[in-house]
Amino acid sequence: MVKKKSLLDDRRFTYLLNTVLVVALYLVIMALINHKVLNRYQANMLIPIGYNIIMAVSLNLATGYLGQLPLGHAGFMAVGAYTSALFTLGVNLPANIEFPIGLLLGGIMASIFGIIIGLPALRLRGDYLAIITLGFGEIIRVILLNLDFTGGAFGLGGIEKHTTVTWTYICVVITLFVIHTLMKSRHGRAILSIRENEIAAEACGIKTTYYKTMAFALSAFFAGVAGGLYAHYLRILDPSNFAFMKSVDYLVMVVLGGMGSMIGSVLAAIGQTWLPELLRAFADYRMVLYALLLVVVMIFKPSGLMGTYDFSLSRILKGVLNRFSGGGKKGEDAV
Repeated sequence: MVKKKSLLDDRRFTYLLNTVLVVALYLVIMALINHKVLNRYQANMLIPIGYNIIMAVSLNLATGYLGQLPLGHAGFMAVGAYTSALFTLGVNLPANIEFPIGLLLGGIMASIFGIIIGLPALRLRGDYLAIITLGFGEIIRVILLNLDFTGGAFGLGGIEKHTTVTWTYICVVITLFVIHTLMKSRHGRAILSIRENEIAAEACGIKTTYYKTMAFALSAFFAGVAGGLYAHYLRILDPSNFAFMKSVDYLVMVVLGGMGSMIGSVLAAIGQTWLPELLRAFADYRMVLYALLLVVVMIFKPSGLMGTYDFSLSRILKGVLNRFSGGGKKGEDAV
């Protein structure tokens, strides 16, 4: 007996459905902004939420999916931020041309650094990898602090504000799509196998060094893109903004959301961006309350908010349809 394929089993249909929902969500957000349902402050908060989502999801690729522990993700963000900012400052092109090119160059430069640091660093594991990537992040910060063309300790100013809610939304969607598609492919399964047992994966013929470097470079690329968004949102760059604690913040987002869960990283990034702002009314105690909430979550949900669960629209729709159809009668669709 062969079961008939439902429409939800057609990959082209699910991609079309996801595209429609992504566009619909964007239209809803813009409608809320244009009709003043979200005030200017709340609308501007969507931008840091966006680049924090990109940072958390990209770090999750290296940490949650690949199973490594890098602590220099802010270094890649810094490389992307300064590359993108220096490019837009050095050229005289229309904003809608120079800005995406700047973001792309920032991502490429960060990925090059990802490959340079990844090839030797990924031969190490656990604490040793964390230490070497931490050292890389601090080296980048110190170099930026001492170069003249980056503004040194005074920072790099005069950057135009090109980052908008629209550009941020586009970059978030592309990041989620690329990483989700990668993890559903055979390359993603190879990356997951390295996380589960690297020795067994290598014994099965998987090129572990290649996949580890690829995942690390892709993670760095999106961190560089987030850095470009960050630079053209704040309009001034200070090397101290990319210190060790910045990397820890993003690692906390990944762990809090669930290592290996993309939707968990998204929710944790939103929560950790909004929560400190919501607690401003308790200015004297907000960081204590913020830390206390994180501790409570980790005590009662040590695997993170979403564990290893990943959101799938088609799976949800199939579950809803099966529930309304009574679970499907045996042999109902048999031919």
